[in-house]
Amino acid sequence: MGLEKPVLVTGGCGFVGRHVVLRLLKMGYDVWAVDDLSIGQHPDLWLPKEYISRFRFFHQDIKEFLRKEKLPEFGDVFHFAAVVGGRANIEGNPLAVAQDLSIDAEFFSWVVKASVDRVLYASSSAAYPINVQDKKNAEALSEEMIQFGDILGQPDMTYGWSKLTGEYLSKIAAENYGVHIACIRPFSGYGEDQDNTYPVPAIAERAARKEDPLIIWGSGKQGRDFVHIENCVDAMFLILDKIKDGSAINIGSGRLMTFEEVAKKFAEIAGYTPTIKPLVDKPEGVHTRYADITKMKQVLGWEPEISIDEGFRRVYEAAVERIKNGS
Repeated sequence: MGLEKPVLVTGGCGFVGRHVVLRLLKMGYDVWAVDDLSIGQHPDLWLPKEYISRFRFFHQDIKEFLRKEKLPEFGDVFHFAAVVGGRANIEGNPLAVAQDLSIDAEFFSWVVKASVDRVLYASSSAAYPINVQDKKNAEALSEEMIQFGDILGQPDMTYGWSKLTGEYLSKIAAENYGVHIACIRPFSGYGEDQDNTYPVPAIAERAARKEDPLIIWGSGKQGRDFVHIENCVDAMFLILDKIKDGSAINIGSGRLMTFEEVAKKFAEIAGYTPTIKPLVDKPEGVHTRYADITKMKQVLGWEPEISIDEGFRRVYEAAVERIKNGS
């Protein structure tokens, strides 16, 4: 990736996007970010002033942006633009989430015509078949469980279908049009600045307020594979260097942790022993979702460095700070 070309980040003001933007700016790149701010935060809230001269922000729908007649030649393109939100949105408003299909169709149509060096497509662990994520058939999810040209399992809701479709379009872009493209399947990313529609920051804030009972959604027995956002970004750059044929690699820790365990961990950090209260009427998604990280370790020679203890402590301390500041 050459410094002489700007880098494009779609969905650049969302949780993942802004972390990638900041990493790129720290590395010395000029960055263009596009975001309609339906979910993301305006750059005024998170962009350090020293980077303003190398950053261009477009408050615009990504499809409108890609239709512009004159765009520069981009070096790398990171595609995060999507309708997602937390579990409530994925299950409660599936047709809104299905707009991701049209976003990706337009994006890939643009990619094969544009002159870009490399593309990173953000897929999701939601692309994996849900029949291997229930109580009876809980398996570590390996990349080989998704095989195009073979029988595909059913992914998780419209969000999973859109990401599965995006991976298929990535393969087509690589094989038929020669685009250098890599796909990532991140598991449950979390971080200090993630919004409270996601479980980790929401539970952390309740613990920071010493709430008792400490509420969690669903049965609490459902489990996920949690990985800190900084580790996710580390893996993304490695994957883009290693993969160019449109194939996908997991980003995870390989560790399964239930939401009951998450609540207990935050209570431990907060220094109290509350009653853990599951809200069984709230959506919980699949029962078990965690990564097989064999390929990740083999291809990247890498594993996440930030432990759950360290990562959760950071999230907790950020929640305490927000409460002190009344935000």
